[in-house]
Amino acid sequence: MASALPLGDPAPLDGLLPADSARDAASRNFGVYLHVPFCRVRCGYCDFNTYTATELRGAKQSDYASQAVVEVDLARRVLEQSGVPSREVSTVFFGGGTPTLLPAENLVRMLAAVRDAWGLQQSAEVTTEANPDSVDADYLKILADAGFTRVSFGMQSAVPHVLRTLDRTHDPERVPLVVEWAREAGLQVSLDLIYGTPGESLENWRTSLESALASQPDHLSAYALIVEQGTKLARQIKSGEVSEPDDDLEADMYELADEMLSAAGYSWYEVSNWAANDAFVSRHNLAYWQGHDWWGVGPGAHSYVGDTRWWNVKHPAAYAERIAAGHSPAAGRETLDATTRETERVLLLTRIREGLRVDSLAAEPRREVAGLIADGLIDGRSAIQGAVVLTLRGRLLADAVVRRLTS
Repeated sequence: MASALPLGDPAPLDGLLPADSARDAASRNFGVYLHVPFCRVRCGYCDFNTYTATELRGAKQSDYASQAVVEVDLARRVLEQSGVPSREVSTVFFGGGTPTLLPAENLVRMLAAVRDAWGLQQSAEVTTEANPDSVDADYLKILADAGFTRVSFGMQSAVPHVLRTLDRTHDPERVPLVVEWAREAGLQVSLDLIYGTPGESLENWRTSLESALASQPDHLSAYALIVEQGTKLARQIKSGEVSEPDDDLEADMYELADEMLSAAGYSWYEVSNWAANDAFVSRHNLAYWQGHDWWGVGPGAHSYVGDTRWWNVKHPAAYAERIAAGHSPAAGRETLDATTRETERVLLLTRIREGLRVDSLAAEPRREVAGLIADGLIDGRSAIQGAVVLTLRGRLLADAVVRRLTS
């Protein structure tokens, strides 16, 4: 089952935000994330807030689009009544779960609700995640005709035994086909890969990278497998059924990915993401790392406006009950204090290509920078006005660097 919600303060039933949430809002972009919490099967490594048909208990998948549309309208009213200035939406992202388990018309209806509530910027990026076996050419054309601009396929691996360990159900040979259909529909294409699966060798990983590159996607994501407590994979590792991921091998896999993707002309712009050029960078994900605002729609979805973060009730049945009662589905929230904001700023900005300006740090962290560069943990390079920018490449180093710069 999905991971637990964070601890926080109770959220009001009307969903209204603290008055200072509106401060400087006009200087930030506004995005919308729509969580579709349904999967055909539960992957053994996944602890996302997702549900198979047998786990819904009191909720109907067929009702979900209508409920999401109601929350979008609630979001519009909450922001307006909280004094947050209306902004056209810059990015929309349908994630899950598997959004494309819903009929294409449902996704189109949800996007129309977002457009009606706030409007979309002329160049808005609109993405949906999809499994390679959950769409066909007609489905993708319906999305493109409705204003979707981008699809992110969960490829994960091209090696059958790796896919089996991950409980992925698609045929790897289908990936080039769905990429072709997406291109014919006029959609940008991203492929998501996972490395470090138990039993996956460096050569297996090379095979997956070569296969992904053969489809010439516009964007590639490569994420190290994390074993989450409570998942099937965690139980398999504990029982000795499969081996635990090897950190050193994962580091080698990361370096191989960077080497191969760079050689193929892709540019790294965040620790786990590469794009064929800047036009194909995921602007929705960048908005998270750059501290912009977003509203998360759906069960378990998280939102962030100003310094206020909140999260919805997890189960689709509880979500449906809140929506039917006319209440906010928010389960809890927190207001970030100055220390938390600074820690998150360092954590997020050191992960992206633009990096973090050292002259924006307090005095003590600034003194740490020379040591970090000397230790080879970060790259230091010149930037505008001679300020040093630090950029971190490599997930395994992130926590140590952030601790040294914010402690």
